[in-house]
Amino acid sequence: MIIAEHPSAEQVSSALVAEYRGVATSIISDNLSRLPGATGILPYHKGADNAASLRLDEDADPGLVQTVIAAYAADLNDTEIIEIGRDPFLIAYAMANRAERTIVTVEASKPKTQRANRRIPDVCNDLRINWCDSFQMLSVLNFTTGWRSALDGNGHD
Repeated sequence: MIIAEHPSAEQVSSALVAEYRGVATSIISDNLSRLPGATGILPYHKGADNAASLRLDEDADPGLVQTVIAAYAADLNDTEIIEIGRDPFLIAYAMANRAERTIVTVEASKPKTQRANRRIPDVCNDLRINWCDSFQMLSVLNFTTGWRSALDGNGHD
């Protein structure tokens, strides 16, 4: 298998980045430094405007984090706390400003899971926090690549 390397994407416009304000995601929050550049959004994070728009400049409210953890289960053990990781912090950020924040996640709802295996969408549903998946976010932002019109112009269906 040959893996082709593609050049980094151009920096996105400040207007598009502004559309992401208030969107709390595990990728956009504190994981940027851990993502490989070509597969993450790190290439778009360059520049002061982008950095300010993509990072939440606040601490999570410990009381809200505890509320979120309790939504997983009231008696999680240390191993389960480690397993859920930073998700409660992400959800607590959204909970702090429900009207302005939506969590974007790649996780699918799986309501029958319990305890540390619960998924972000299900915890959000229980706590009445807005969430969507990546495709819904791109649709709301009217994101397009224009690839379809390029194919249509070349005689492809």
